[in-house]
Amino acid sequence: MENFVAIITYLLIGMVFRHLPDFPAETGKVLNSFVIYVSLPALVLLKIPDLDFSQNVMVPAVMPWVMLICSVSFILVLARVLTWERPTTGCLLLMVPLGNTSFLGIPMVKAFWGEQAIPYAVLYDQLGSFLALATYGSVVLALFGSERCRPTWGGVVKRILSFPPFLALTLALLLRSVAYPAMVSAVLSAMAATLVPVVMVAVGFQLTLRLNRAMISQLSIGLTLKLIVAPLVAFLLCTAVGLKGEAVQVAVFEAGMPPMVSAGALAIMANLSPVLTAALVGIGIVASFITLPILHALLS
Repeated sequence: MENFVAIITYLLIGMVFRHLPDFPAETGKVLNSFVIYVSLPALVLLKIPDLDFSQNVMVPAVMPWVMLICSVSFILVLARVLTWERPTTGCLLLMVPLGNTSFLGIPMVKAFWGEQAIPYAVLYDQLGSFLALATYGSVVLALFGSERCRPTWGGVVKRILSFPPFLALTLALLLRSVAYPAMVSAVLSAMAATLVPVVMVAVGFQLTLRLNRAMISQLSIGLTLKLIVAPLVAFLLCTAVGLKGEAVQVAVFEAGMPPMVSAGALAIMANLSPVLTAALVGIGIVASFITLPILHALLS
């Protein structure tokens, strides 16, 4: 409970900072960059080598792709039945399958499951959500986005291979049998400790709750699928095949994260219903502070 209170406190601090003249409009982006280049790679290098690989450990890596297939299927059916406009369909195809499994997911996993569960969250994010954003996300942008936002496959590969947390994950896997010197571990621990406060202050700083009344239906459907249906489907699938354990619980928990902030930025750039996109990100984060504790209670 203390960690959850701390997360809410950091979020509120970020919201306060947004209204202070000493913090420019780019503050949120700067804080996010610090997390990407320092905090998250340090956490990956520190935690992944301790991971004990087993059959269940693969669940966090596979689950995001299963959820992506299920979410896309739901959205395509609903788009046809409800005759959504093309930008709305593209927006929901990008926002519903991709969760905020890093910036929000890792702090939430730490708060509810503890330090030992972080490696599972990292696997879910780096081998699932991040790769899905770079690959599947590029396909959605190419099919539904404006011409200037359509990526090239060369750019996709370059983005994956140059992303600091992904590079850290590759290095951490290669160093699994190597013991870090005490000084290296201490430095990595200090840098990794900045993840939760920095990222939650950044989320609070960038949080917006703009809502267009005409889009309440799409917003409700999108958040219901992302925050309720997705983790429920993940839980039922794992139960059906007899998967249990903390790795499985964390994978189901990550499946219930709100829409990804990075995916939202790309959707807005591509002019995929920007108002709906902003509402999915902002209201999704707020709603997750209600749904995630309930989800944790059901899984525990």
